[in-house]
Amino acid sequence: MAYLFTWPVVLYYMLFRPTLRKRTRHYLDRRFPAHTGLRAFLDSFRLSLSFAKTLVDRATTGVVGPDSMRVRFDTLDEFHKLAAQGKGMILINAHVGCWQTAMSGIHWLQRPVNLLMKREPGDVDRHYHEHRQKDCHYKIIDPEGFLGGAVEIVQALQRGEIVSVMGDRVFGNDKNTLVVSFMGEKAVFPVGAYKIAAATGAPVAVMFSHKTGPDSYAMELARVIRIDCAHGLRLDNLRPYVCEFVRALEEYALRHPYQVYNFHNMWAARK
Repeated sequence: MAYLFTWPVVLYYMLFRPTLRKRTRHYLDRRFPAHTGLRAFLDSFRLSLSFAKTLVDRATTGVVGPDSMRVRFDTLDEFHKLAAQGKGMILINAHVGCWQTAMSGIHWLQRPVNLLMKREPGDVDRHYHEHRQKDCHYKIIDPEGFLGGAVEIVQALQRGEIVSVMGDRVFGNDKNTLVVSFMGEKAVFPVGAYKIAAATGAPVAVMFSHKTGPDSYAMELARVIRIDCAHGLRLDNLRPYVCEFVRALEEYALRHPYQVYNFHNMWAARK
């Protein structure tokens, strides 16, 4: 029922808030370069409508609980094997699907989870755990903390815990970045997680989710990236591993073009 209200709201924003519609174009212009005019407008509408539904799902998960959404996790055994190695695990997500709803089901791994998370100025939507009256089940690590939260991340991995980070967004003045080709153009991606994995030996699991029905999602293990510590910690030595994540993200965008919700211009030139 709540989905019905998303249609007029999204249509209003697409028609009368051109700055918001413009934010959808960073990705869509590269995913559908041949779409112009009405077709491009419909792409923005479909993407925004899909995102609005994930906000409803996020709130539902927060208020009602994780059991309100059916989450299929076909590669759970592989996650268990990675978590059982005793080196912790770096879980790399992206702004796709409803990653927060998917993360609500990560308790299946029976491991403490740490989220590297920062609120951007102007964010008005609440994360799913902020809808709950109970305490958050995750420990939040601030990327603007001491050394970008690196010390807390390493300590969590040494305890055999899971650390979840976003692989498609650079926060603040993070200098641990590389420019790689994404959807045909150069884009900037963070490298800090791969550097920590190289230093600790922790496996990197790339996990994406996608909506499969009104109240259902599927989680997928898109890649398992193992960093060769012998290559050292120089940023350019980590390029092949960043490219593995980027290729996985491109494959996801091809399969689920209207479930990619990174509205930041990651292709913008950075000094």
